[in-house]
Amino acid sequence: MPVQLNHTIVMAADRDRSADFLTDLLGLAPAATYGPFRVVALANGVSLDVVHADGPIRTQHYAFLVTEDEFDQIWTRIRDRGLTFWADPFHSRPNEINHNDGGRGLYWEDLDGHNLEIITRPYGG
Repeated sequence: MPVQLNHTIVMAADRDRSADFLTDLLGLAPAATYGPFRVVALANGVSLDVVHADGPIRTQHYAFLVTEDEFDQIWTRIRDRGLTFWADPFHSRPNEINHNDGGRGLYWEDLDGHNLEIITRPYGG
């Protein structure tokens, strides 16, 4: 079997609130509970396992490949919630989307400052 990413752990100040934030914005099924984790399942079999952090959270970057329709739905939810979004990972182009590689993309932060991204085409694609 080729190597595949199965899951990654996402540290959060409040695992339930963070898992609900992700599933709500991304339009996913509610996160299951598995031990100390809330498991946010993605369509390709990978999961984000959200867990409570006892100390400071080191922010990470999570990018999601979505369809054009999903992009529109997620972007609408981001705007409806009054969240700031950017066209670039360094947050220098607020309230813009990018058109890299002929697709669309944007970045926003979750409740703990993780840098989230949606793209409609993989980079270099």
